[in-house]
Amino acid sequence: MGMGYAMEELVPIVGKLAERYAACGHTSMPYGQAEQLMEAVLYCVHEAETWGGEGAVLDRELSAQEAYEAGMACVEAKAKEALALYNTISQEFDHYGNCCLHDVFVKGMPEFFKWYDMELCPQDTILTLDYPVLKDISASTGIDKIYGYLVCLSIEQKFLHLFPEGHVREVLRRHDSQYEDMAENICEVMLTNIVGHILAGRPLAENGGFRKEDYQKMQDVWGGDRQQRLRGKLMEALSALLQGYGEGGSQALDYFSKTVDNILARLENAVGYGALPNLFP
Repeated sequence: MGMGYAMEELVPIVGKLAERYAACGHTSMPYGQAEQLMEAVLYCVHEAETWGGEGAVLDRELSAQEAYEAGMACVEAKAKEALALYNTISQEFDHYGNCCLHDVFVKGMPEFFKWYDMELCPQDTILTLDYPVLKDISASTGIDKIYGYLVCLSIEQKFLHLFPEGHVREVLRRHDSQYEDMAENICEVMLTNIVGHILAGRPLAENGGFRKEDYQKMQDVWGGDRQQRLRGKLMEALSALLQGYGEGGSQALDYFSKTVDNILARLENAVGYGALPNLFP
């Protein structure tokens, strides 16, 4: 159990939650609901250990009830931060015509904040988050996952805003003529396009597809530099591009670095199989 609490220390907290559950109009509690309430308690205790636990929470001995209450305060604070972040992103949010991103952010997120019950089921994520972000947050649940997801979207929106909307849409259209319905990350598509422009020695914001001579240059550059030196060049170019982030530039660079590695791995396969036009349309 979290912080070493025994089951008998946690059960009374579950009992108090069960009373509130009954106060909501429920006449009986099925076994599954009791399990859910125990998960709620453990979720809050875990929040006390991690998100809010560096200060007074872990520096003094707490009863299970105190740890639960401290965790609940962390959950409430994070929910407020998440809502504030959502409102900030909303001010300049652009889904670029992609239905998946639109539905998650515009339709789904308000429903989460409307129905999220931080007392009886703080571990419930509610949304499926069908639009993929570039960080693995699969291990998180509840407000942890929603907040982490919104942090990712904040970084991604700032990146996409570095380019004119029409340019982003054109890149997406070349990638997939039905990009409105695709369930892929828009930033990954843009980063792949940027890598292609760097390899071909073309300006990043230049419109139009790649030509035969571009693919030949990509092949030559890949053969001469190999992956590690090429990665260094790409990260330098990306770092320069992200200077507009200000203080958040290093966080954004770290966020996108794994995607650059994935693109390079796909590039190696594309070179090997003569499929550069498929990777860089």
